[in-house]
Parts: sequence; structure tokens; C-alpha cells
Amino acid sequence: MADALGVRHPPSGAQARIVSLVPSITELLFDLGLGDQVVGRTGFCIHPAPRVRAVPKVGGTKTVDVDKVRALQPTHVIVNVDENTRTLYDELEGVVPHRVVTHPCSPQDNAPLYRLMGGLFDRVREAERMCSALADALHQASQATHDLPRERVLYLIWREPWMTVSGDTYVARMLALVGWDVLSIGGGDRYPELELSGARIDRLDRVLLSSEPYRFTARHREEVAQCLDMGNPEAVMLVEGEMCSWYGSRAVRGVGYLTALRLGTR
Repeated sequence: MADALGVRHPPSGAQARIVSLVPSITELLFDLGLGDQVVGRTGFCIHPAPRVRAVPKVGGTKTVDVDKVRALQPTHVIVNVDENTRTLYDELEGVVPHRVVTHPCSPQDNAPLYRLMGGLFDRVREAERMCSALADALHQASQATHDLPRERVLYLIWREPWMTVSGDTYVARMLALVGWDVLSIGGGDRYPELELSGARIDRLDRVLLSSEPYRFTARHREEVAQCLDMGNPEAVMLVEGEMCSWYGSRAVRGVGYLTALRLGTR
């Protein structure tokens, strides 16, 4: 099985001892029935609770204690291009036999991710069931929102400073599935900062306030509406960040969640 860097890894099955340094993939491994083989995780790997709490922590996604990883004697470590650093990947060379790199960039990329994990760890049938569920969710989203007008949205992920996402992100591609096109702000930054106070953004239809990494709450809706001088405060919405940004098994529910949100049934 080839990972995102094209490195091939042989199937390992029940003998694998897995350290996951990617929160959404930790959840995926459990949902594939591999929870007993996950021997290490980051402090941000919080799903599925409470089962994941029994798995030892090895640090944060970018502050991993390599000695703790070594002590767990894993056969595989799962990393991600965006979540983890190249320096960490290099430091793990010789520590873990298999460094498996992932890099889903769109909702559709979850299918090969499921198949990679399923093929590596003898969960092929479970992975194919997830692929079918994802295909169904994507089809339903397309059918349900096909006739809706596309909207320009600002998706905020941080406050002080205000930060958003560019079109070149997994979040943006998730939102695009249901007809929400994120505004392009700034240059080539994937997570650019912006000034809201007194800002004039042409044809802004909606603002989405994510619950992560910054936990926006109801009190921020009015603040944002005032900063942008939006005539309709109802156009500023709170959204569950995990449903928009977590790939892996969460993506199936995420597509359904966004579809319902776009239709106004949630």
C-alpha cells in the first residue's frame, strides 16, 4: 500500500502496533475496529471518547515526544502533511519501522484514505463499507443542493487576530460541496489573517463561525455582524468545526451535517 509520499508499506494486520499523530485518523482507526492496536496518540486525539482516553499520549501534533513514541515500540506511526512537521517525520526515522504519511485535500480523498488504512491493517471490508457510505453522502449532498444558488461565505477559525481559510483547504472543499464558496482573502496563505472592523466585503452572503480551533459562541455572532455591518445577523452562523475539517470516518457525517445546514433543516 502506498502512502501520500508514494512510499509502499506491506500489510501488517493484527501484528501492527500503531501510534496515530492525527486526531481524525485516530478516530478512523477506532471506527475500523483497530482501537486495540492503537498504542499511542496525541493529546488532541479525543474521539471516540471515552475509549481513546486509555491510549497513552505522546504530546501534541507538533510537539511529539519522540522518546515516548520509541518506548511504545510501535510498528507504524501515522502522520499528516498539514498536522505534523517534516522535522518530526525525519526524527521518527529509525524509531518506527513504518512512517505512514497521509494528505487528504478534499472530501473525495477520504476513500483512498479508508482503503490505505484498511489495506495496511486487515480491515478491507470495513474500509469498503465506509467508501460506500461516503459515496452515498456525497451523492445526496449533490442532489439536495443542486438547485440552490451558490453563496459566498467567510469561514472564521480564530479571533484576535481574525483568521479564515483559503480556497486551497479541505474545509473550503467541504463547504463547496453544498454550494458555499469561501472568500479569497490575502495572498497565498492557506489560513490568512484579516481585519473585520470597518471591512467592506462585496457580495458576502454568510459568515460561518467555527467551533474549532477557536470556540466561537453565540455572543460572537453579534460582534461579527457589527464588524461587517451586515444587515441580517441571522446570516452569521455557528458551525461545528469537526464536521467541516475532520477527514476520516467523520467526513461521512460531516457531509450530511453540512447538507442539512445548507438546507436549513439543522
